[in-house]
Amino acid sequence: MKIIHTDQAPAAVGPYSQAVEANGMLYLSGQIAIDPKAGKIVATDIEGQAEQCCKNVEAILAAAGQDMSAVVKTTCFLANISDFAKFNEVYAKHFISKPARSCVAVKDIPAGALCEIEALAAVK
Repeated sequence: MKIIHTDQAPAAVGPYSQAVEANGMLYLSGQIAIDPKAGKIVATDIEGQAEQCCKNVEAILAAAGQDMSAVVKTTCFLANISDFAKFNEVYAKHFISKPARSCVAVKDIPAGALCEIEALAAVK
């Protein structure tokens, strides 16, 4: 098991790793829209937050020597299901390989975020 960490994505806000590589798979913890340079959520709308979530996922994948094409499954959480279409517009620009996905609305996301993306990738 190998722990993955990069300063190009936000540090974990709890007792967990940004990602773990094990048995040929890379398990990414959920990424919210924290800008790693600012150390907080900067974007206030779903499009901006979805963009930052995707950038955080990309940074962690890069730290593990992977890219977005390695992602086989994502789980996406929205604070408001009415943001589904706008979220999808941003998501589609980043996840062009169209991995399997679940997307659900939840009551609350940490730090008051509007969305969160977790990912599972196959190590190439």
